[in-house]
Formats: sequence, C-alpha cells, structure tokens
Amino acid sequence: MTIVVQKFGGTSVESNEKMQQVCNIIKDYKDKGLDLVVVVSAMGRKGAPYATDTLINLCKGVNDDSSKRELDLIMSCGEIISGTILTNMLKGYGIDAVFLTGSQAGIYTDGNFSDSRIVDIKPERIYKELGEGKVVIIAGFQGTTESGEVTTLGRGGSDTSAVAIGKALECKNVEIYTDVDGIMTADPRVEPEAKVLDYINYEEVFQMADKGAKVIHPRAVEIAKSGAITLNIKNTLNPSHPGTKISGMSPKFEVNKEEKSINTMTAVAHTSGVAQIKVKSREDIFTDIMDEIETNGISLDMINFFIEEKAFVIDHDKLNSLTEILKAHKLDYKVKENCAKVTLIGSKMTGTPGVMAKIVRALSKAKINLLQTSDSNMTISCLVEEKDMKNAIHAIHEEFKLN
Repeated sequence: MTIVVQKFGGTSVESNEKMQQVCNIIKDYKDKGLDLVVVVSAMGRKGAPYATDTLINLCKGVNDDSSKRELDLIMSCGEIISGTILTNMLKGYGIDAVFLTGSQAGIYTDGNFSDSRIVDIKPERIYKELGEGKVVIIAGFQGTTESGEVTTLGRGGSDTSAVAIGKALECKNVEIYTDVDGIMTADPRVEPEAKVLDYINYEEVFQMADKGAKVIHPRAVEIAKSGAITLNIKNTLNPSHPGTKISGMSPKFEVNKEEKSINTMTAVAHTSGVAQIKVKSREDIFTDIMDEIETNGISLDMINFFIEEKAFVIDHDKLNSLTEILKAHKLDYKVKENCAKVTLIGSKMTGTPGVMAKIVRALSKAKINLLQTSDSNMTISCLVEEKDMKNAIHAIHEEFKLN
C-alpha cells in the first residue's frame, strides 16, 4: 500500500470551483493506483461565511469572553463543513470517499484548548477505510483528548495535522497545496522579483516561518524533520508545477564565479507592526522586571543588552502593557513605533564572510536608516522604519541575487 497524504488549505476549498480542481488532483492520483489521505482546512479566509474567524465571531458576537472550550467546538466545525462537502463532491465524481473528524481519525491531543499539541495518532480507522479502497478525507486543525474533549491546534494547525498523520502512516512525502507555486525568496506582494525555490531545508523554512513568512507552520516542520518526511509545497490551481521540496538537504549551493564565494542565502522574510524600545537601566534593576514582562506575555525580540542601556523589539499590540511596567518601575525609556523587521535567511550564515557588510552597503545605497540588528547562525535581522520596509526587502533581495 503506497499512501500519499495531501493537505488542501482554505483557499483551495473556498468554493465549489476550487473544490472541483481538488477533485481533479485526487482523481489523477487515484488513477495512478495510489491510496490517498486528504486533510482539509476550513473554507476560505477571514470574511468567508465558513472561515474559522467567522465562526469565532459567532460566539464572540454574543459574549466577548467566550470560553476556550466552546470556541474550540465551534472552530472545529469549519473543517467538518469543508470535509463533508469535498467528500460528497468526490462521490459525485464516482470516487469512493469517507470523511473523518480528528477524533474519528484517532488524533489525540494534550487538551490545551485553542493551542493543543498532538500526543498520539492511532491510525487503525484510517487504515481500515483505505483498505476498503476509499479516499480518506480528514478534518485538519483538530483532535480529541482521551476524555473526549474536542481541541484545536492553533493557527496553521491543518499543516500540523497532515504531517503528523503522514508520520503515523510512515509516509516519506506529504504534499501541502496552497494558492502559490511554492515557497518564494520573498513575499511576492512586497517583492515583485521574488522567485519560487526548488528546494529548502527544514532549518531554513523554520526560520522563514519564525521571522514572519507565511509558509508552513513551524510545528509541522518539526514533525517532518523528526520523521524524515519530505514536504512538497504545491499550487492547487497549477498542480503540474513542481513546487518547493522541503527536506534535510538542499542541493542549492552554487559558486558565484564573480565573487568566488558560495551562495548560501535563501530568502528574505519580514514582520511589520513592531516597536523598538530603549531602556536606560543598570543590569541588576532591569533583570528584576524580566519576570514581570514574561508574566504579562510580552515577548522580547532583537535583544541588545548593554551595561547602561537595553534595546529590544516587541509587537506593537504589547506596547501599552510594557510601558505600564516600565513606568511602574520609574525607568527612563524611549519608544520608536512603526518599525519593521527584515531578515535575511541562509545556511551557515556565520561561516560566510562579508554578509553584514553587504547588508549595510545595500541599505545605505537605498538611503535606509538601519536602527538595530541581531543575528544567529542562519539569520541576520535588520530593524528599519516601516515606511522603508519594502525598499529594504528589495535592496537585500537584489544585493544577494535571490531573484
């Protein structure tokens, strides 16, 4: 039995026309004699009648303080709606199919409402239905506790469902269908010269997701890596395109003959809506309020700590909470709002000389003020004013010849 797991996102199942294309893809695979497990998201994105956000608002419209348990129950309906419609459409095509909720598929979670983790998958029911020749359609984004409580997996949870099911079924490949041809070197809505990557490794795509690129959920990447699963990001409306393969190795290292260096840079990601904070404080005083910052759910990013000054970045929606803490401790601070973080991602960043110099040169040439930087083995992040974000992405993208 050769099993292929496919996941179709919200834009792939948002209408009957899109679902017909999904049916065509499934039929092509069935005609090749393959067994299919198909994981679906809710129909459409924010504003669509059966999208997850729409369902949430049905509850919050009557009680803004709705419990997480009940919210999980109504959120789980989105995938049930899309899954049952797709199953019936397949039957209309003459393809035998069955729909399973997360619970019916044997997906067990830790019970953390709205952000559960999968702790086990018992695939007996899936194998049974496959053995009867059916295409198995499964609701993504959801599972159940041992006591029968329905829980959801957080944003991007359908990716996680698909890869976890693939691992449980010992698949070597999982296909993730979306509305673009694959993972790109930058957001094409911001950088018109962005191109589709043929290959990318687990660590690189994890960094892209972590730094703001909407590619695939980091948990899904972690599971794929642990199961040595190759992920293939493909376009539902252009299924013949090879897409982007995500695996442990990326055969993309090329020698730049002009600069005589190895090109290990992969992509540029960005995050907008952040603020820079500079606090004048001795180390011992600031350390005392770190626990308070953590308790309030405020995550610090791009941290540069010096003896007399601490500089860091936070999401703009956490700004009021942070300034209240700083005021309570009577600390001297400055805030720069309307900032954006632009991050260059590549393998062995620290082992490649001159990367920071090239970034500074590119931003200087574009007359963009560099407010702050931070780096890791695979990333260099630059803080710029939000009005300069698009130009900064373009400058870095062009400097490292990612197009």
